[in-house]
Amino acid sequence: MHGGAEALAEGLREASLQAGHQADIISLPFRFSPESEILRAMDLWESEDFTKLNFYEPDRVICLTFPSFYLNHPDKQCWVLHQFRMAYDLHDPQNPQSLNDETRRLITERDTEHLSRCQGLFALSQTVAGRLARYNGLKAEPLYHPPPLADQFYSAPHQPYIFSPSRLESLKRQDLLIEAMRHVKAPVWAIIAGMGGQYGHFKEMVRLYNLEDRVRLIGYLSPEELRAFYANALAVFFGPKDEDYGYITLESMLACKPVITCTDSGGPLEFVSHGSEGLIVEPDAKAIADAIDRLAGHPVEAMKIGINGRAKYDSLELSWDKVLDALLN
Repeated sequence: MHGGAEALAEGLREASLQAGHQADIISLPFRFSPESEILRAMDLWESEDFTKLNFYEPDRVICLTFPSFYLNHPDKQCWVLHQFRMAYDLHDPQNPQSLNDETRRLITERDTEHLSRCQGLFALSQTVAGRLARYNGLKAEPLYHPPPLADQFYSAPHQPYIFSPSRLESLKRQDLLIEAMRHVKAPVWAIIAGMGGQYGHFKEMVRLYNLEDRVRLIGYLSPEELRAFYANALAVFFGPKDEDYGYITLESMLACKPVITCTDSGGPLEFVSHGSEGLIVEPDAKAIADAIDRLAGHPVEAMKIGINGRAKYDSLELSWDKVLDALLN
């Protein structure tokens, strides 16, 4: 499985190499079921001594994901992409498959212990930093980075569709867009790209609502196809639940497209202001439909919002050089 964390790790490694450093990515398998596998992974990483690896001695180690934070090295920097959220904000005591209290306690205590020992503590975003403060009492510095191939995004005159690229999972909430299309009055489509565990469910929703002529599930796209769909969209819908960061927001801004997001979407709200770089609405199908109709009915406004988004992105001056400066200096 190749997702945002893997893309970030590869981007960090490539930037390190270009800056003249030696860099490797080291990962271990992680399974979240059964719970004993979580504890085993924690113990395994905790037993790892990174002061000496095969044929070399690392000067610095940068840990990105749980439970790699637990490894041992005197110069350990932690850039927390996200914690094991099922032990924190995604814990649902009503779900019989939720983690038991003892496992959650162990994760929280050991996260706090090991992250507090880092020489530097950074977070992927303000959203992630907020969770570290809330659940672990730790202060982390948000450290933004550019999405992959940021210099290859472009804009083109819009076609009548809303684009929504992401993994098809419950937390990404593409179902809100499908529901919204039942209420949209403007003659626009919704194009949903990506694959994931909810593909069958979303396809069945489209069938049940007789939306085959308004909603398309187009599956995986190549990077070139993805950029083309961004470039020609009227707007982009990205309304996840408490997203850690969200490349999709930044990619939309690079393509000069307004972002429709939700009041509880987390990461996107760090870049989008209502009416400026996009529209922020309640996570409600009718509210999303109204936002789509607003942009479809006012294409000049949609274009201006998209241009604002690109200007906002440029003002952030996101670069791997800045990331390396924070993590290495």
